[in-house]
Amino acid sequence: MRLHATIQGHVQGVGFRVFVQQYAANLKLTGWVRNTYRGDVEVLAEGSRAALEKLLLLLEAGPHSSHVIQVDREWSDASGEFHQFAIERTA
Repeated sequence: MRLHATIQGHVQGVGFRVFVQQYAANLKLTGWVRNTYRGDVEVLAEGSRAALEKLLLLLEAGPHSSHVIQVDREWSDASGEFHQFAIERTA
């Protein structure tokens, strides 16, 4: 499965990307996380539905220093194009 999520709120400058990368790696997910120029955080993750659901709960909570207002999500089939979970450049 593939999860594409956009997290809105106070989510930049608070360690959100590192938080996501660490949990995604622990959940054996592949893909990436990045800041956006709009001030959001964007996540594209692939793995089992159960692991992605756990990641989604973590995205909704965020690290302690963040304040998540909304998480937009889109589900699709995995492409298998990723081999690890990385922090990407802002887009």
